[in-house]
Amino acid sequence: MAYLLALDQGTSSSRSIIFDEQGQIIASAQQEFRQLFPQPGWVEHDAIEIWQSQFATCQQAMRNAALQANDISAIGITNQRETTVLWDRKTGQPLYNAIVWQDRRTAAYCEELRTQGYAEKIQAKTGLILDPYFSASKLKWLLDHIPGARQRAARGELAFGTIDTWLAWQLSEGKLHVTDITNASRTMLLNIHQGQWDQELLDLFDIPAAVLPDVSPSSHLFGHCALLGSAIPIAGIAGDQQAALFGQACFTPGMAKNTYGTGCFMLMHTGAQVATSHNGLISTSACQTGLTSQYALEGSVFIGGAVVQWLRDGLQAIQHSTDVEQLASSVPDSGGVVFVPSFTGLGAPYWVADAKAAIVGLSRGSTVAHIARAALESIAFQSTAVLLAMVKDAVSPITELRVDGGAAANNLLLQFQANLLGIPVIRPKVTETTALGAAFLAGLGAGIFANQDECAATWKMDRQFIPTMSRTQAQSLMAEWETAVNRVR
Repeated sequence: MAYLLALDQGTSSSRSIIFDEQGQIIASAQQEFRQLFPQPGWVEHDAIEIWQSQFATCQQAMRNAALQANDISAIGITNQRETTVLWDRKTGQPLYNAIVWQDRRTAAYCEELRTQGYAEKIQAKTGLILDPYFSASKLKWLLDHIPGARQRAARGELAFGTIDTWLAWQLSEGKLHVTDITNASRTMLLNIHQGQWDQELLDLFDIPAAVLPDVSPSSHLFGHCALLGSAIPIAGIAGDQQAALFGQACFTPGMAKNTYGTGCFMLMHTGAQVATSHNGLISTSACQTGLTSQYALEGSVFIGGAVVQWLRDGLQAIQHSTDVEQLASSVPDSGGVVFVPSFTGLGAPYWVADAKAAIVGLSRGSTVAHIARAALESIAFQSTAVLLAMVKDAVSPITELRVDGGAAANNLLLQFQANLLGIPVIRPKVTETTALGAAFLAGLGAGIFANQDECAATWKMDRQFIPTMSRTQAQSLMAEWETAVNRVR
């Protein structure tokens, strides 16, 4: 029996999951780490803490499975994307905290570039919308604000990476400075048509090429990890959302998935062609297993499951995140309450970097249960806005939506999602599809799977949610949502 170790490094926790070759979970471990908010709109992580938590979960998962390093056929890495780390190549020490994808400190700089007319050129090369979300402006900020950093970077003394690169460096004890095409495509420094770093973009952001990692396909023998007892191939790397698309076996144009994590991320496979969006979506690289580039359309919702965390930690309306479904189900609807959870701005398809969150429609009869229900519904509303934009851009019709992520366990949410969309919403038996995608990529890279069809054969449906709401009612609810969004824009 072949075992695959997936490292799933997320925004709020690090997880390690061991899969067998049938795609079944054998063991897992998870550890949360601190969220740092030094100023309003700033979000940081301690990169050392990320590494330590990730490695601790690797060791724990292997203990839980009673496996040794030589039992593991390959390691796959999947990660929160865009989050930016800059470190010293000699010491391996970060020069600053990791700047998280949610961070908005470079909003003014991005707006400056937009007014100078660079937005269209950047989108044409990268597929991305000019926004603080992506790595380039974060890396520029680090090079601008750490004394001597740009000069040291130009001399080759510093290394930049998204979290996949940081983990590969640590796992290989500083031997690997690598990334895959999906993570590279999120930096705003890669020309996705050519699959290479773009010198014109590096000049625009004033970033020395010497600081960048090598780019490879997502399924590829990147190197080896010897920290767990014996050398294990690192054979798969992908950004979390592209990994989830792969784990959902969405390998052909028109297949789409939505991940309900800290944020919500909907991706539709577009094949070997870059599909340009005219409706607020981004074009991005999908997982590449051979020589042919693959692409997807993506809509990113910044606050998805994180709104439930806010109900728990900020409003203290619930004790545990899992309590939200029971609280929300205690009322038949939201009672006219609409929650726009734009705590870190609005993502696709709106792209309003400085939007603030709002709860509208409150009355004397409103209760915390109505707010909880509105919070859950906000996840579905935002996802529906993305899918409607995707349908307008689509190169293929979308006939179903495959879903995953922590909040996909919430039946109330998924039924409401199907009602709004008007198409079936399908939850697989294994909802850890981000980690499963990393395992598939590693298995392909290590020769455990002969091809993608063998991966697809392991995908199994758990439950299908069929729309029960009239399209008129769904459209009326979406109109109320858009009215509320316009009040925070």
